[in-house]
Amino acid sequence: MWSIPLLPPPATDTEKSDVILLKFLRARDFRVQDSLNMILKCLAWRKEFGADGIVEEELGFDDVEGVVAYMNGFDREGHPVCYNAYGVFKDKEIYEKVFGDDEKLKRFLRWRVQVLERGIKMLHFKAGGINSIIQVTDLKDMPKRELRVASNHILSLFQDNYPEMVARKIFINVPWYFSMLYSMFSPFLTQRTKSKFVLSKEGNVAETLYKYIRPEDVPVQYGGLSRPNDLKTGPPKPASEFTVKGGEKVNIQIEGIEAGATITWDIVVGGWDLEYSAEYIPIADGSYTIAVEKPRKMSPTEEAIHNSYTAKEAGKLVLSVDNSASRKRKVASYRYLVRKSTVVVM
Repeated sequence: MWSIPLLPPPATDTEKSDVILLKFLRARDFRVQDSLNMILKCLAWRKEFGADGIVEEELGFDDVEGVVAYMNGFDREGHPVCYNAYGVFKDKEIYEKVFGDDEKLKRFLRWRVQVLERGIKMLHFKAGGINSIIQVTDLKDMPKRELRVASNHILSLFQDNYPEMVARKIFINVPWYFSMLYSMFSPFLTQRTKSKFVLSKEGNVAETLYKYIRPEDVPVQYGGLSRPNDLKTGPPKPASEFTVKGGEKVNIQIEGIEAGATITWDIVVGGWDLEYSAEYIPIADGSYTIAVEKPRKMSPTEEAIHNSYTAKEAGKLVLSVDNSASRKRKVASYRYLVRKSTVVVM
């Protein structure tokens, strides 16, 4: 299973096989016969479904690739993170294209398994290693009734064949009715299961995700700095985190910029709803401050700022976030890169 022999394991694979077997044992409260039956059913399903080779398949989901379900970065402990967002299916045309009939639903389920299998390939399967993933599910605009059948299929399929593969389930943009439903079925969940659940209401997404995932790994639509093409250029550049208290204005000063150098920066405040600006202040006497970005009100739905400026004089860049009109504390992050001029003066 996942290219790891289960029984009898070679000496070199004993640790990996033990990790897998322990997952099935935990899923059945260490009832050995029940765990064995679960393993046998899972192996039979994987063979019938063709799960071992599914990562290489072309399933034709380009329209929703990187939108509905996708792996993106890692949490602070190193777990791969899978994001799920089904709000796009409120569009009836897209819904019919993906779920219009049984064959389309079967193909979607194959694609959803494919995404999960990609995440599993990142796991260590070692004692004390990273052996599970993080699931972040965005409930914003999710059409409840229409997706009920697909959701039930996915939930059943994952529970039966991927035990203990999720370290934490983070639900974001949680509507009021979901919180009410959770409070109703919560007493029937084990403490182990409940400890994996995190619920975050709309407007509190960035603050919740920052607790578990560094801002450079959080997608821009959720108040982070990660953009779809970032991972193609290597590991993301670390960001610095800070908070903006209610009634406070924060100025971030990036000093020591030489003449001719280009500075590129990213900055984001979770749930913005405040004023942002950027200015360049030369160090020479008599030089004027330059408004790189004029003060403007940032709406709650705006993504991270990404901008650059080439300095004509030595000086410093000042990024300002003004939260003086609000009482709400907000999380924020920024990063920058300064490239010196390559022009040689003769």
